[in-house]
Amino acid sequence: MIPFTDEELLPVVSKILDKLRPMLVKDGGDMKLLYIKNGRVFIQFQGACNGCASSDLTLKFGIERQLRIDIHPDMEVVNVPIENEIEQ
Repeated sequence: MIPFTDEELLPVVSKILDKLRPMLVKDGGDMKLLYIKNGRVFIQFQGACNGCASSDLTLKFGIERQLRIDIHPDMEVVNVPIENEIEQ
């Protein structure tokens, strides 16, 4: 269990995602932080990253890995595809 509230995680997660964003932008993509719920981070890949075959690897071995290193080993990141966007 992650020992932080979703509200406490929001600024920290945002800062880490901002540091990772340039690697996506370099390849014509981007990501948007949608929300955090029960310690799970919901993002949405945009641009070239939306639907990219490598997006799952980027999600797990790039974004999620960095959040686990910097915040907590139980962090989880979920991509919400644009066509499946839901309200929090």
